[in-house]
Amino acid sequence: MRRLVLLRHAKSEWPEGIADRDRPLAARGRREAPLAGKWLHEHLGSVDLVVCSPARRARETCAAVNEQLGAEVRVDGRLYPGFPDDLVAVARELPDAARTVLFIAHNPGLEELVGELAGAVCVLKTSSIAVLSGDGGWPDVGPGWATLDAATPRA
Repeated sequence: MRRLVLLRHAKSEWPEGIADRDRPLAARGRREAPLAGKWLHEHLGSVDLVVCSPARRARETCAAVNEQLGAEVRVDGRLYPGFPDDLVAVARELPDAARTVLFIAHNPGLEELVGELAGAVCVLKTSSIAVLSGDGGWPDVGPGWATLDAATPRA
């Protein structure tokens, strides 16, 4: 069994004149991101790999979360903006040795991915987490591959 864990980045600021990709975390996001890391550590144990969007708010979320996890981190441009087909492509390329993988990315792609993989509706506000599990290898990820095991409101 594999676990694909989806974390929507923590709350970000909307500063004038800053490109969407460069938006930093807001004060609330800086408070919530470590709580998400704590939840992940307490409920999942180890995470083999974190795949993160290159957007600043996602990378800042990743840094705070990974203080609890200590996992290998990869930044993948396909997670921004994070269309479901791109997220599936990234999942299908994950290393076989990775059993639990965390994606830190954006909506609406993450919510749509839950719908595609698990056939479930899941609202992912900032700092929300969805835990999906599926049988088979990463190359098998696709419609109906997973069940939604857990979903959190903001951490």
